[in-house]
Amino acid sequence: MDQLPLDGRLTDIGGFARLGAEGVDLLLSDSTNAEVPGFVTPERKIGPVLDDVFRSAKGRIVVASFASHVHRVQQVLDVAAAHHRRVAFVGRSMVRNMGVARDLGLLRIPGNLMVPLDEAATLPGNQVVFMSTGSQGEPMSALGRMASGDHRHITIQSDDTVVLASSLVPGNETAVYRVINGLSRLGATVIHKEVAMVHVSGHAPAGELLYLLNVTRPSNVMPVHGEWRHLRAHARLAVLSGVPAENVVLAEDGDVVDLIDGVARLTGHLDNRYVYVDGLHVGDVGESSLTERRILGDEGFIAVTVVVDSVTGKVVGGPFVNGKGFSDDPAAFEPVLALITEALDRAAQDEVSDPHQLQQIVRRIAGKWVSDKYRRRPMIIPTVLEV
Repeated sequence: MDQLPLDGRLTDIGGFARLGAEGVDLLLSDSTNAEVPGFVTPERKIGPVLDDVFRSAKGRIVVASFASHVHRVQQVLDVAAAHHRRVAFVGRSMVRNMGVARDLGLLRIPGNLMVPLDEAATLPGNQVVFMSTGSQGEPMSALGRMASGDHRHITIQSDDTVVLASSLVPGNETAVYRVINGLSRLGATVIHKEVAMVHVSGHAPAGELLYLLNVTRPSNVMPVHGEWRHLRAHARLAVLSGVPAENVVLAEDGDVVDLIDGVARLTGHLDNRYVYVDGLHVGDVGESSLTERRILGDEGFIAVTVVVDSVTGKVVGGPFVNGKGFSDDPAAFEPVLALITEALDRAAQDEVSDPHQLQQIVRRIAGKWVSDKYRRRPMIIPTVLEV
């Protein structure tokens, strides 16, 4: 609820109050900043900081922000025009969203400011600004590709300045810092929220949440949009504002909440799961397949092939061991060959000839050897062939 919005469109607090007077059965409210005290900093505070960054930058400027943040993009365009720099949008969502915003009259673009990306890449560095996606460290985003040196049009140089005009969405910290380090390695000056006020949050902190609760006076509250610690913090604010604790509903994906006769209650849970997109296929891959891929990616795999007599179960060929992504030493598996052979000989003496049982023996021996010697857990694929 920015009290000094760039477009002059104030939040209709009176409208919220009227709805509160009529009676609000259920309020669902964003919880992301429920642990942060106070009120949101006005968006217009960003402008002077961006102006200082643009004034001191010697080469190209890359500004990364959410592709839906029209006000932030507007401020970048205004500052770029003031410093006689041309602007190019980078990233499909940025190009698409700003095109829609311009068509709706929400984005004001000074004449002759915009330039196509391929043309912008040929301009002198002190005359161009790239407005980019990728503020959350997404590896396939425009900024992520710049940080890894894979972008088709933009190669980061030592005199470039990169501004991350965004906050860290919980869970994205590692990805964002990876991008910052990648850009720094290439020589760019990286400016982010921790070193300059280039971002103010769009999520309401505790002061605004309490304000909304007191204005609307809801009978029931369901905190949404946040991790569990955020939901809990928001629930405490609701109780402090006078909402009975039993009327605060904490739910997660799949939970069923019924609102009957003005009372909200958690009444059940629907079985749900992630739907994965894998190449051109949707839903064909599940958690088990992903677990196997993680093991293969982190630990590699070892394939053990043994040929046994179909009657006696005795080893007549092998064992043959082949590993991928495990060790570059061709002799690494020699010690385990004798262990597998001894275990299978003992099984033959005990008249164990079932291929499945023999496979389990091979898997167990190889797994224990790898764990004891390397402290690793690769995927082990035993194959027992009968002749």
